[in-house]
Amino acid sequence: MDSLNRNSRQYRLINSDGHVTEPADLWTSRVSSPYKDRAPKMQSFPEGDAWIIEGVKDPVNFGWNNCAGLPPEEMKGWMKFSDIREGGWKPKVRMEEMDRDNVDAEVLFPTPRLSQAIFANQDEPFHLEMVRAYNDWLSEYVATAPDRFCGAAMMPTRGGVKAVVAEMDRVLSNPGMRTIVIGCWPNGTLAISEEDDAVWAALVEREMPLTIHVAMSLNMPGAHKAKLPGYGRFFDAPNRMIEMIFSGVFDRFPTLDVFFAEVDFGWVPYVKEQIDNNYNRLEPVTKFGLLQSPRDYIDRHFHYGYMTDTFGLQNRNHVGAERILWSSDYPHISADWPYSWRTIQSSMSGVSPDERNLILHKNAERLFKFG
Repeated sequence: MDSLNRNSRQYRLINSDGHVTEPADLWTSRVSSPYKDRAPKMQSFPEGDAWIIEGVKDPVNFGWNNCAGLPPEEMKGWMKFSDIREGGWKPKVRMEEMDRDNVDAEVLFPTPRLSQAIFANQDEPFHLEMVRAYNDWLSEYVATAPDRFCGAAMMPTRGGVKAVVAEMDRVLSNPGMRTIVIGCWPNGTLAISEEDDAVWAALVEREMPLTIHVAMSLNMPGAHKAKLPGYGRFFDAPNRMIEMIFSGVFDRFPTLDVFFAEVDFGWVPYVKEQIDNNYNRLEPVTKFGLLQSPRDYIDRHFHYGYMTDTFGLQNRNHVGAERILWSSDYPHISADWPYSWRTIQSSMSGVSPDERNLILHKNAERLFKFG
């Protein structure tokens, strides 16, 4: 039985946050002639291969983005492109890699430092060409098996809300392209505005969620300098929740869904408590004008992708199993490929079968229209 037929009947495990590995010629082969010399390109160094990107000081290596399944001593920042698994840019190979891990489907995001550099590029025509080139390539990738892949289309940060809506109209009718990922608010800044309503309206009309991968930023990426990268992925998410709630987005669009990829969720109960505490103290004086309490908006509109969050699972009743989506981050260093089920089984003691099914596949089926 081929994987497509098996997949079309039933899902048991959907990865809500997987990543592609962009091929070396993605941008140089797709942008128009004036921008080919400026487009992101791969270059070889003594340590390995890395991306050279306009506006980024250091070469962007990708070893930690492609080391899932390697022994710990072989996980390193620098690798040669020829040495990494091919599923990142070959969808048929990717399905074989998924089958080995017993993963039925994936939501696919770009490599973070690459997408961050494109989001931060300030040359509007060049920026728009890079966004379109990526989305065209991703559309071709996910069209290979739309029942197994959901592509997260990268949205422009230049050109304002009209450019975002235009890109949505251009790519979201392609097979498998069923959500968008933003690097800032649609108006092109990190301050939410009622201008952005045109995008929320377009998402609601399409019954598609908004996704934010880890955080929004308009800064160019740099070399990893933190002593422990990745431990605080959720730091940005509460601020974005507050902005959306208190700007009245969900009063105007009561069916809009928001998915935070790779932020975990054990922090959510604390944030809800603190937001509601301050809201109830200040509302009598400030008159925020909300139709519900902040907690109600959080419980209704936000969803969270996690890789390892045992504390969160133990306290899931304070979040809601219908808000939680499992992910592996494959092929990045955080993935447990090809033994994801071992991690899942060891972390889900006491989780009912109905809740397990929501977390492992049903929430993703609903949000990202699998099946």
